[in-house]
Amino acid sequence: MSTEKKSTTNNLDKFKKALTAIYNIIKKSNSFQEGISEVEKDILNLIKAERMTIYQSLSNGIEIQSVFKSSGEKKEIRVPYSTTSVSGWVALSNKSVIIKDLDDHQELQRIHPDLKYDSSFSKASGFIEKNMICVPIKEGKVFLGVLQFTNCTDGSEFTIDDAKNAILIAQMLAQKFRTDLQSTQSPLHYLVKQGKITQDEMLKIEQYDTAQTGNSYIKILSEKGVSKKDIGKSLEQYYQVPFMTYRNDVLLPEIFFKDVKRSYLRNKKCVPIQGDKQEVVILIDDPSDHDKIVEIQNILQSKSYIFRVALEEDIMKYLSDEHKIKSTEKARITEELINEKKQNVEFSLDGLKSAQSTANIHMVDNVIKEAHRLGASDIHIEPGEDEILGTIRVRVDGSCRQLATVPSDNYDSIIARIKVMSKLDISERRKPQDGKCKVMVRGSDLELRIATVPTVHGESIVMRLLSSGEALPLDKLNLAPKILNKIYEVCKHHHGLFLVSGPTGSGKTTTLHAILNHLNTPDKKIWTAEDPVEITQPGLQQLQINNKIDLTFSNAIRAFMRADPDIILIGEMRDAETANIGIEASLTGHLVLSTLHTNSAPETITRLLNLGIERVNFTDSLLGVLAQRLVRTLCSECKSSYRPDDKEMNHLIEIYGKEDFENDGYQADQIKLYKPTGCEECGLTGYKGRTGLHEMLVVSSELQQLIYDEASLQVITQQAYKDGMRTLLQDGTYKVFKGEIDYSSLISAVSE
Repeated sequence: MSTEKKSTTNNLDKFKKALTAIYNIIKKSNSFQEGISEVEKDILNLIKAERMTIYQSLSNGIEIQSVFKSSGEKKEIRVPYSTTSVSGWVALSNKSVIIKDLDDHQELQRIHPDLKYDSSFSKASGFIEKNMICVPIKEGKVFLGVLQFTNCTDGSEFTIDDAKNAILIAQMLAQKFRTDLQSTQSPLHYLVKQGKITQDEMLKIEQYDTAQTGNSYIKILSEKGVSKKDIGKSLEQYYQVPFMTYRNDVLLPEIFFKDVKRSYLRNKKCVPIQGDKQEVVILIDDPSDHDKIVEIQNILQSKSYIFRVALEEDIMKYLSDEHKIKSTEKARITEELINEKKQNVEFSLDGLKSAQSTANIHMVDNVIKEAHRLGASDIHIEPGEDEILGTIRVRVDGSCRQLATVPSDNYDSIIARIKVMSKLDISERRKPQDGKCKVMVRGSDLELRIATVPTVHGESIVMRLLSSGEALPLDKLNLAPKILNKIYEVCKHHHGLFLVSGPTGSGKTTTLHAILNHLNTPDKKIWTAEDPVEITQPGLQQLQINNKIDLTFSNAIRAFMRADPDIILIGEMRDAETANIGIEASLTGHLVLSTLHTNSAPETITRLLNLGIERVNFTDSLLGVLAQRLVRTLCSECKSSYRPDDKEMNHLIEIYGKEDFENDGYQADQIKLYKPTGCEECGLTGYKGRTGLHEMLVVSSELQQLIYDEASLQVITQQAYKDGMRTLLQDGTYKVFKGEIDYSSLISAVSE
């Protein structure tokens, strides 16, 4: 071996040894942020770079998000899969890039014609970015993030050897990312973990699939009783991209089919299902095939991309002549219906024409998209008086904020457009109407519940956004450790009744589904009756209540009892009949979960007793009650600290409990509180996101006796305190001390 080769080998061995030491530190750390902060200087020294940014892919199939920045700046950066930014291009193409001069426009264009470098961020921070290495973070074929190094420390340019070293660091980070994202090892591995198939069956199916090409295993899995939904979940877990099935109501964007033949897309097993040249949603059988993705991008020529994994058979359905005919027929029928309405409606034909105009369609679509992006729960469209502009507001984190205004001349046509979408009577303006519709926003289904109310100045509309979500893990609900442990204890019971109480919009459904997520194992049969079904989970049998056909909560429970359940979720105990049937179910060997609209955990007990339920059965069945509220959290980017005055501090100690305050190690003169300030990140409100306040009552033998004796609310509450119940105010004060919420938000939330 030559001296030069020996030196190179030694250097590589030293590099790998240093990298192993770095990985061990990250692996042992409590969090990725903590670990990477500890080894940041070591990594930068290995590459000889001034700064580093690490992005992680988000499971929405849309963008990557910064999880670490050397500058110490906490503001998160989200970058779409696109051809217009360096990190976005690396995420899209999975190719590593070395850029010698970020200000050299021609060098960027040689990578991709659309690629640009936005220098405004570096100029604003005072740190001038000169050159860069950007590499994908992958494990196997699956893309997990992007690693970016900026500015070579010796003033020169990054080399190919530096890029090779960056790739080795990215491979080290991929191991940590794979664990954090709970990504599986193969497309079907999730099915093995869930007990749907065996390891040997998985290997045989995947070998067959390799021989056949394409994800053709659906037929084999279907024969084994595995549903398409389960297969989709398995693909999601592996590719870290949302799964989507065939929908015959989707009209493919014709703009892409003028220059692209369907036969080409069939060969590539992908299809654009929504979007335009700015942003397109792509269904693809293998999101890890980045050579194919780059080839498709070169043909479609959009700037940003959203990916959804799909089965080959569903992609072929979209590209079939039958779907093309259906789409054409659907468009024709829609046009005929519009023309029919024009002939029959007497009020304003111009209003209906305006409802179908491109400008008004785009305005409604953009309002929905922006509300969804902001995480809004509701959209309020309100008329103005006479010539005054109408107003569009959105409710974000429980509070309304203005989004836009509508000229009075356009207001009626905007209302008409929403009515057409939700199949409401466009000619009826005197009575309230309720409707619903489904729209697709960035490739994801979004259900809208529409309510119109006539006012003296015109019709007002409220649209509730019900995006289909996934269950959160219990330990992500910000439950105090003592409360979380009590819930885990309740979950160990095989039968009994557990209730979650609180006002509308307090997060009861989220909590119940988090509990179901904890209980959802292959050996459990779980039925749910909900109105509406907002969160879906693989393994659950979920039923949508429909009072119009007498499919009520009580009738649903009766049906469930004949369907061999282990666990039953009842959306709400609205009446004595539902409550009594639920209690009976809990006494016959089933764990029953449900909700009530009450203000506290002890009040839930008295409310049910007042409904006239069977007292003895209720006493035997009740395991516990969790009461909760949602309160706005302070924006972490701009919240400011202050020392509370004596009056505020004394009140906080009083509601926390003086004895508990001292026992938990707090000292009044060392308490620091936080208040809202307002910045661009939080829309100048000072708040971003919401968290729960919780009150957990576990039924003791003493409390059972009081329930049986029909004791008063005051006596039941006193016993609950003795049993260790932590009140909503106490839990809220604990979160005030942690700096998550402010004093005024606590008082406002709990006094409601």
